[in-house]
Amino acid sequence: MKTSRIPGFYNKTVEERRELLTAMESFTEDEMDILFSKEPLPTETADKMIENVIGTFPLPLGLGLNFLINDKEYTIPMAVEEPSILASASHIAKIVREAGGFTAESSERVMIGQIQVVGCTDFAEAKETILQEKDALIDAANASYPSLMARGGGAEDLEVRVLNESSDSQYGQMLVLHVYINTCDAMGANIINTMVESLAPTVEKLTGGKVYLRILSNYPDRSLAKARCVIPPELLATNDFSGEAVRDGVIHAYEFAASDPYRAVTHNKGIMNGIDPIVIATGNDWRAVEAGAHAHASRFGKYGSMTVWSKDNKGNLVGELELPMSVGTVGGSIRVHPMAKISLKILGVETARELAQVMVTVGLAQNLGALKALATDGIQKGHMALHSRSVAIAAGATGEMIDIIAERLVNEKEIRVGKAKELVDEYTK
Repeated sequence: MKTSRIPGFYNKTVEERRELLTAMESFTEDEMDILFSKEPLPTETADKMIENVIGTFPLPLGLGLNFLINDKEYTIPMAVEEPSILASASHIAKIVREAGGFTAESSERVMIGQIQVVGCTDFAEAKETILQEKDALIDAANASYPSLMARGGGAEDLEVRVLNESSDSQYGQMLVLHVYINTCDAMGANIINTMVESLAPTVEKLTGGKVYLRILSNYPDRSLAKARCVIPPELLATNDFSGEAVRDGVIHAYEFAASDPYRAVTHNKGIMNGIDPIVIATGNDWRAVEAGAHAHASRFGKYGSMTVWSKDNKGNLVGELELPMSVGTVGGSIRVHPMAKISLKILGVETARELAQVMVTVGLAQNLGALKALATDGIQKGHMALHSRSVAIAAGATGEMIDIIAERLVNEKEIRVGKAKELVDEYTK
C-alpha cells in the first residue's frame, strides 16, 4: 500500500530516493527518462510555450511527506528553492498524522468571467435588461464552448453590478457582468475568456453601451478549498516547551497577523511557501493563485491572516485555512510540461477539487511550522541550519565538503559566505 510516511528519506542519497520513488509509483521507462533527465523540459518544448526562449530555469523538486488528508496518503511534489520548506511541512504533517490527519473539502469548480460595459444612458435600466435576458445569455455562452457542456460544465449563472454610478467621471461609471462558469478540471482561463468575448456584441446591443474588458477574474470566490486540523497539545511539545506553551504561542502569533497587516503579509507569505511549490510542480498558474489568495485575505476590507488558529474546549489546537483555488489538472501547460504530468502522477489526485484540497492543506501545515518555530526557538535556528548548505555551495564547496562546511558554519554560528570561503580555503590546503 502506498504511504507518504518514509522515515529517514532526507538521509538517503538522491539516487536512493529515486529508486524508492520509482518502486512506489511504477514509473514507465519514458517517465523515468523525463524525471531523471538533465533537461526534463526540452528546450524545443519550452520554445513553443513562451516567446524569446533562450533556455530553461530548473528548480529543486522535492517531496512533502507524511501527509494524511481525508484518510488518504499523499506524497506531494514541490518545486521550490527556499531551504526548510519541505522539512517544515513534512514535520508538521507527521504531527498532524498522529492526531488523525488533516480534513479538507472544496466547493464546486465555478470560476468568474467579467464583462465591463461603459457609456450606458441609464445604468439601472441596462442592468434590468441584462437580467431579463439572463437565461439567453447563459445559453449563448455555453454555445460558444459546447465541449465544456459535454464534460458536465459550462456557464451556470450571471449577475450584474453597477459601479460608480454617481461618479463625476465618465471613466468611473460602468456596468459589470459576472458570468459564473463551471470549468470542470481545467483552470479555465481560455474557456472563460472565449465565453465572455462571445457575449460582448449581444451585451452591447442590450445595454446600448460599449464593452471594453471581457476577461476572467483571478478571484474565484465560488471555487474555495478548505483544510482543517485538530492537534492535542502533547503532540506539540518540544524539549524546552510544553505543548500548551507551543499551542498558546501559535494562537498569539496568529492573533498578531489577524490584527496587523505588516505581520499578516509575512504570515501569509509563509502559507504560500507551501502552496506555490505545488502549483508550480503541477504546471498551474502560481501568480493567479497568489493574487486570489491575497484578495481573499482582504475580503473584509482589511488585509489579515489567511489562517485561523484557536483552542477548542478540550484544549486542542485547531487550525483552518480557506482560500480560492484557481487550479486545474488538465489543459494549458499541464498537458505540455512533462514534469507537470509526472508530478500529478506522484500526487495521485483525480480532480482539480482534490488538488485544491491538497494545496490548502500544505499551506496550513507550512503556516503551523513557521508559527511553531517562531513561538519556540525562533525561525532562524532550523532555517539557517538548512540554509548553511547553500552558503557552503556559494563559497565554492563541492561534494562531501558541502556538508562538512555547512556543519562547521552551524556549530560556529556564522552562517555567511565570507566565513564559508575561509573554511573552504582551510579544507583545500
